[in-house]
Amino acid sequence: MKVTVGVVAVILLGTVATALFRSGVSPNALDVVLPLAACGALLFRRRHPVAALLIVMIATAVYYPFARLDGPLIIAPMLALYTAADLGHLVAACTVAAAALLGMGVGESGSVRHVDDSLFLMITGWMVAAVAAGGVTRNRRAYLHEVEQRAAEAEHSKEEEARRRETEERLRIARELHDVLGHNISLINVQAGAALHGIRKRPEDAEEALRAIKQTSKETLRELRSTLGVLRQVDEDAPTSPTASLRRLDELVRRTGLDVSTQVAYGDPPVEVDLAAARIVSEALTNVSRHSSAGSARLTITEESGKMVITVEDDGPSVVFTGGSGYGVQGMKERAAALGGALEAGPRPEGGYRVVAELPL
Repeated sequence: MKVTVGVVAVILLGTVATALFRSGVSPNALDVVLPLAACGALLFRRRHPVAALLIVMIATAVYYPFARLDGPLIIAPMLALYTAADLGHLVAACTVAAAALLGMGVGESGSVRHVDDSLFLMITGWMVAAVAAGGVTRNRRAYLHEVEQRAAEAEHSKEEEARRRETEERLRIARELHDVLGHNISLINVQAGAALHGIRKRPEDAEEALRAIKQTSKETLRELRSTLGVLRQVDEDAPTSPTASLRRLDELVRRTGLDVSTQVAYGDPPVEVDLAAARIVSEALTNVSRHSSAGSARLTITEESGKMVITVEDDGPSVVFTGGSGYGVQGMKERAAALGGALEAGPRPEGGYRVVAELPL
């Protein structure tokens, strides 16, 4: 708006100054009406750029041949052309500029010439420069807007990624705490029940159960300290040493209190596969101990086609357990899916329950 007011002021003051200092020239009505019309159109050039351009160009085309004062009205078409191109009406600006130059050329082709060749070329250069400047500023504004949009999208994507990673980390922590606390506390509960049941009739069994409770609680505290130590690490890439591992499979099986027949044949799996496999085996055997009347289970761990296949079966009643939170099986499935594997759990047709996990190596 400041530019428009400045141009309008220059045109009007220039017209008045021309009328005052040019002796022997008497202004007519066009010397007043046409500058006012052009300046009025310039005030609305942002809202109606094409209409303002047409009004300004027509007023200028009539002004110089028929008005008596040669005021600085030529500035108005340049500003109108720039505005039209800047607001995206490049075709209209080029068309109007070409029509104006063509009309000027035809008008000056007769015997009487009001504009010499140098002035004609200068006016042509001004018009071309005004249209080009408008197009350049529009393109630059569009480029800056696109850069801002990309920056905003990148920031949004960064926030989404941060939220996704935060959710995944929260689920991972929940799984770890569930495995560390849920499994071991469940085993302690089972052993405590056995101790209470046999403390009078068979004291030797109660003593064994209490010994198992002591060992399980000690293991629980050790794994909990290890898990909390990992959570306290600031560097996400810092190496971790998970306590759960298939290398301690015998100890893991012994703590369940079940009679487990094992058949294992596997190499040296990656750390993340080793941890997930140990957690899945622990969860599956704990579920047998807690929710099944079976006193034994079968555990098979093999390698097939680049995958570690874990199978846990029991011969308990052919029923589906519906109690508890249900996070155990869900947690096992999430662990397998996090490594690109899969896990299926359900009752066996011949009775009992089966858990089968496939973890890519």
